[in-house]
Amino acid sequence: MRRAGALLLVLLLAGCASVTAGRCPVGQERLRTAQFFFGHKAADRPGVSEAAFRKFVDEELTTRFPDGLTVLDGGGQWQGRDDRQIRDAAKVVLIVLPKEGDARPRLDAVRQAYKARFAQDPVVRVTQPSCVPL
Repeated sequence: MRRAGALLLVLLLAGCASVTAGRCPVGQERLRTAQFFFGHKAADRPGVSEAAFRKFVDEELTTRFPDGLTVLDGGGQWQGRDDRQIRDAAKVVLIVLPKEGDARPRLDAVRQAYKARFAQDPVVRVTQPSCVPL
């Protein structure tokens, strides 16, 4: 949980710097973005293969967000319960959310699907306002 809190704080502070006073530069519009941080390989569990993750993206993410998304390799670390440093590979997915409708049910469904499919608990989702080029 400490990991998720620290990650959330960093992302929220970064988001605050990019959208000041609710205005965007000329040629950009204010939308919301979502970022997923999917635990990819933990020491106590088998990892998620590239092929399995790609299939997940195709079946769960692309079907819910067909306008596009970006997948990045990442990694994280946090303090474990026994005060050990724990490192984990991760996949980061960035999505510019559609203007219309509430994306929360689709975002929640993606998160739950990943946890169920891969038995990977660390799935962090962050949404924030962003300035996006027109």
